[in-house]
Amino acid sequence: MSRAYLESKIKEALVQAKGNETRARAAIAALAKDDHKLLYALAGPHLNGIVAYNVERVASGRADKLPPQSSKAPASGKKQGKEDFGLEILKALAGNSGAVFGFDNGTPLKRSGASAGHVNALKQIAAKSKAKPKK
Repeated sequence: MSRAYLESKIKEALVQAKGNETRARAAIAALAKDDHKLLYALAGPHLNGIVAYNVERVASGRADKLPPQSSKAPASGKKQGKEDFGLEILKALAGNSGAVFGFDNGTPLKRSGASAGHVNALKQIAAKSKAKPKK
């Protein structure tokens, strides 16, 4: 029943969005906030993984290191507009706050330079390939 319900809601959203999948996704996400049956149909198949991830996160102590998530609406009291959404995407791409996916702290890991041993190993491999002629 829940799968049929989910598929019917998705079809309705696609019709309302005139086939635009992005708008249909946004509509389904908005509906799922109030329709618990729809939310369960969406998340039900993934529930074991969601639960396992969160139990491991709390058990390992990573949950204590994160600031609490705020579920407040924007301060202006109106829905987030297209300009605000675009700004959030730019912030996320630039690495400045923005929306955080999952429960990480949002800071991208920086690449460290190659070690001296790694550089030497690559130079030796390159030197050996130049020394032996290919047949």
